Amino acid sequence: MQTAEIRRRFLEHFASRGHTVVPSASLVSPDPSLLFTVAGMVPFIPYLTGREPAPYPRATSVQKCVRTLDIEEVGKTTRHGTFFQMNGNFSFGDYFKEGAIQHAWDLVTGPLRDGGLGFDPDRIWVTVYLDDDEAAEAWHRIAGLPVERIQRLGKKDNYWHTGQPGPGGPCSEIYFDRGPQYGPDGGPLVDTAGDRFLEIWNLVFMQYELTDVRSKEDFRIVGELPKKNIDTGMGLERVAYLLQGVDNLYEIDEVAPVLHRAAELAGVRYGADHDSDVRLRVVADHVRSGLMLVGDGVTPGNEGRGYILRRLLRRAVRSMKLLGVDEATLPELLPVSRDAMKASYPEVETDFTRISAVAYAEEEAFRRTLASGTALFDSAVREATAAGTPSLSGEQAFSLHDTYGFPIDVTLEMAAEQGVRVDEEGFRALMQQQRDRARADARAKKTGSVDVLAYRRLLAEHGPTDWRAYDTLRTDSRVLGLVTELTAEEDAPSTPAGPGEVTRVVLDRTPFYAESGGQVADAGVLSWDGGRAEVLDVQRPVRGLVAHQVRVLEGELYLGAELTAEVDREWRLSACQAHSGTHVVHAALRQVLGPQALQSGSYNRPGYLRLDFAWQGALTQQQRHDIEDVANAAVRADHRVSASYMTLPEAQAVGALALFGETYGEQVRVVEIGGPWSRELCGGTHVQGSAQIGTLALTGESSVGSGSRRVEAVVGLEGFRYLARERDLVRQLGELLKTPTDTVLERVSGMLARLRDVDKELAELRAQQTLAAAGELAAGARDVGGIAVVTGAPGGLGGGDLRTLALDVRGRLPADRPAVVLLASESGGKVALVAALNPAAVERGLSAPDVLRAAAAEVGGRGGGNKPDVAQGGGTDPSGIPAALQAGEQAVETAAGR
Repeated sequence: MQTAEIRRRFLEHFASRGHTVVPSASLVSPDPSLLFTVAGMVPFIPYLTGREPAPYPRATSVQKCVRTLDIEEVGKTTRHGTFFQMNGNFSFGDYFKEGAIQHAWDLVTGPLRDGGLGFDPDRIWVTVYLDDDEAAEAWHRIAGLPVERIQRLGKKDNYWHTGQPGPGGPCSEIYFDRGPQYGPDGGPLVDTAGDRFLEIWNLVFMQYELTDVRSKEDFRIVGELPKKNIDTGMGLERVAYLLQGVDNLYEIDEVAPVLHRAAELAGVRYGADHDSDVRLRVVADHVRSGLMLVGDGVTPGNEGRGYILRRLLRRAVRSMKLLGVDEATLPELLPVSRDAMKASYPEVETDFTRISAVAYAEEEAFRRTLASGTALFDSAVREATAAGTPSLSGEQAFSLHDTYGFPIDVTLEMAAEQGVRVDEEGFRALMQQQRDRARADARAKKTGSVDVLAYRRLLAEHGPTDWRAYDTLRTDSRVLGLVTELTAEEDAPSTPAGPGEVTRVVLDRTPFYAESGGQVADAGVLSWDGGRAEVLDVQRPVRGLVAHQVRVLEGELYLGAELTAEVDREWRLSACQAHSGTHVVHAALRQVLGPQALQSGSYNRPGYLRLDFAWQGALTQQQRHDIEDVANAAVRADHRVSASYMTLPEAQAVGALALFGETYGEQVRVVEIGGPWSRELCGGTHVQGSAQIGTLALTGESSVGSGSRRVEAVVGLEGFRYLARERDLVRQLGELLKTPTDTVLERVSGMLARLRDVDKELAELRAQQTLAAAGELAAGARDVGGIAVVTGAPGGLGGGDLRTLALDVRGRLPADRPAVVLLASESGGKVALVAALNPAAVERGLSAPDVLRAAAAEVGGRGGGNKPDVAQGGGTDPSGIPAALQAGEQAVETAAGR
């Protein structure tokens, strides 16, 4: 049975039993503590925990998931996979244990002709929690399972909770007996490895309120939940390989085609060699995972989700290279994965142009990195081995990563293959220092270290914030909470804030827009009798609650204060101009470049916007002009801007664009500019007509990663001011050059051409001087222990010119006698050093890196390399040049005497 058919049967089974079919959420998790959606229940957490009322009493889904903790284990075993699908059914205070067991049994053992999965009832085993007599009795009564096939396990295996105080409860797992060829009899209790008795479904009975949660098994039950919930998870890939009669997830219909195509490209046979099998499984898993991640809008990068995707794609590429395939392989493999997955996810076919462009660009970039990085890695390994310490320092690993783009994971894998250790701890420390510096400002701005539980308590006590940002700029409000680091503790009071203090305020209602969807938060003031506070930032720390970061200017802000919350009118207008401008630019991009130029991220603040979109290569000047013209034509047309609410399927049916990485509920807000011309799902604030956007000027276009570009623009008054500055600049250049403004470009082009001619003449003069200097230096060669040594300090030469001079001098010395050339030059307050040896000197046992290191120590620098005949380096202390030349000569003399 094909995987897509199993998926269809699962959803239809539960839909026919009153469950709402919920489409899979994005792989990009809405939970800020998670990079990806890691389980089928993640999108339903607010309903299961009671933080939000469920919009339906029962639901079912097939959720796309990615787990990345075991990336290194993928391929080494047949158990680990990155992308997987979790079938689930959920009850929110509706049916409970008996209903969950009945539904599961009917599907698992139901005849194929009736839409079931057709498993043999005599090969089904289940486990229940130790004292869950209710579940054990239900399995015996409903399914007719004999008592010996209903086994009881402890909290480690059969109890579920979130890891925090809140709901939890026992669970029951369904197992399939694969047969005696996979292990001994005795059920899951005996088969701890899980080879014979394979778990296919977990039914969680969420019935208790837990507190004092210290670990998976250490917590305290304080009572029963007022509403008991059901949360189940069936591993789709596991069921697939059981029903398809294969041994593991790599052999099912959605994965195996990539594996077999990779084997064909590499000229190997799967199953013939362990190492090749591991690499083929890595390729099969990572290509599929990459396809699905890019499909959900993730783009390769150096942080977070982007880094995980980059790591997956690059591990796949490198595995193919280790299999002996030097050509680009993703163009061969990604279409195979697309064809295997499109029955379940048609969007991977309709969006394949964009997906493939991102993936292929990443492979091409990595192939270049791999070529240069491997040479540098090999050099570092040789140096470490020669020094008798077969390990790479954290600094070397960081340099490979930061300077040359070589991923640490590839460094670790390559080092392990050569038996070399890497100071990973040192590398991680350097990476963390870099991140800390880059994120210091961002951390200070947001919720800081305030425990989110403080906000959850406020939400539980007062309910969601009455949010009026779409309707008004002013509300009469009351302070429900003042949240600081101190109030994060369970019973700490909300202390008043005085002048100069910064605190976070939760109001019963607010007109302030909270930062989201790329739009920054509103600015404004809170004012009350005897006091005033400036609003610095507005966030949603938990869903449904709005928190304002404020600085008290006058008076004392206290819990329960009645106040007026007022948004800065000009700020909001400029923010609306920027957000509507973002939609206009997006529509213009798609009109000029084509529908594949989809937005992948945006940021807008008053007067400014930037938009990231899928595209290969820089835009031409004409394309930029066309995009700007289309956008401004839309502004001039004064299209009506409207917002309406509908279900997600309705929005998709009318062609509304959903942005990658965003999470949408059942009801979505669709913003239209000019009707179908621009129709997007959006929660931001907007102008009423496109003419209100004002002047729109593109100010920049750049790359933000493989297959992704960024455009920047200014709007409204900022757009006018930008163009005015450009006009003034051209006028000033015209006055400076004494030429009309319409001929400035021609005049500047002519000046640049003349400068290039002058530079060429200067280069020729420098070359002539270098040749003259080479003859003088070669004539001054001294005998040091039978070796001809030339040292010198020509001034004003950079590293490249100094190297050319050193090689020229070396070429003028007798080839049949060992010769060493060591030159130093000061330029711009820095020192360049070059050592060059002829073949006779190398045969004598001398080394250019050794000579250079001896010299570099005297000028506060270092240098070397892996070539014995030429080494280059530098330093920061020009006063040490005489000592450096002497030290280099001494190193030659010492080596000659050995």
